[in-house]
Amino acid sequence: MVPTHYYVILSAILFGLGVIAFIFKRNIITIFMSIELMLNAVNLAFVAFSQVWHRLDGQVFVLFVIVVAAAEAAVGLGIIIMITRNRKTLNVEDVNLLKL
Repeated sequence: MVPTHYYVILSAILFGLGVIAFIFKRNIITIFMSIELMLNAVNLAFVAFSQVWHRLDGQVFVLFVIVVAAAEAAVGLGIIIMITRNRKTLNVEDVNLLKL
């Protein structure tokens, strides 16, 4: 059995990597992936604590987060595709106020 603090440490590392990528990267796709990485890190922590306390609340919340993340991915990728087609770039600095 793997101790819970290993999962919490892994979750913190993944969340930290997501934050660092979100702050320093300028590619829209990379920023989008870093947001997803942060969501999955939080999901891992929820499941770990849910297992420790023998409650299903954390796991049910994870299901809701996964549903919201899937909807966000669908809408977000649609927006990214439209921006890429209009601007011909994926650089965040070139996309200002969504003006043409």
